[in-house]
Amino acid sequence: MHPSSYRGPEWSIGSTTVQSDDALSVLRLYFTEIVGRYLNRPASSGEVNDAMGSDPNHDLVPPNGLFLLARVAGRPVGCVGLRLLVPDIAEIKRMYVRPEVRGLGLGADLLAAAEDAAHALGATRTRLDTRHDLVEARRLYASHGYVEIPPYSDNPYADHWFEKRLA
Repeated sequence: MHPSSYRGPEWSIGSTTVQSDDALSVLRLYFTEIVGRYLNRPASSGEVNDAMGSDPNHDLVPPNGLFLLARVAGRPVGCVGLRLLVPDIAEIKRMYVRPEVRGLGLGADLLAAAEDAAHALGATRTRLDTRHDLVEARRLYASHGYVEIPPYSDNPYADHWFEKRLA
């Protein structure tokens, strides 16, 4: 299924440029939350800017990547990025769902859309990394067939690495 054909009870998911205003607005929310959770306090605008600058999204674009945006009534409410690490392994990045629409299945739909996009790019496996404090994300990944693997990257903020074989 092509990512643009995903439609939840209230949302649609489609590809967009990672530099679009809507993509940047939801990425700012993503970084604000993960920086704040890492620091265990609200993140300042400068800290969010620094995090966004030190972990760029330039490779979440075709032909070897993709950025998907979820919308409710035209408003961006979630995202997920994808990039090929090698021809048969894709990495999922920037998985985010706004708090007001969490728990409704959007995260699972974003994950499925990213997996389908990875398969369309020729990947047979998807990988991702996450932190120990992002327990909801770890629970989502495990419940959708991801298994912990040894570290595949040197991401200084990652504590857990996961992989899933695609059907």
